[in-house]
Amino acid sequence: MKTKTSPARPQTRNEARCIEFAGDLSPGAARALLGFGFSERDYARMDELSQKANSGTLAPAEQIELDTFERLGLILDIIHSKARQMLK
Repeated sequence: MKTKTSPARPQTRNEARCIEFAGDLSPGAARALLGFGFSERDYARMDELSQKANSGTLAPAEQIELDTFERLGLILDIIHSKARQMLK
């Protein structure tokens, strides 16, 4: 899921604060974390759910699924950001 720059929501700041690595990461560990992400199958499902949301045909259970993908994407973004900072 591609990320867009937007003002941090309070939940985002809380999640970022809660995700901390115990000590410094080795460069190899940081690069390994940057490799974590969604599968192609997940991206296809997110696209399907987004299209349904845009057309107004998203079922309540699908909204929960889409929200879950969004939260997981946010967590991955935070982990990736922290890993990139370790590589500087």
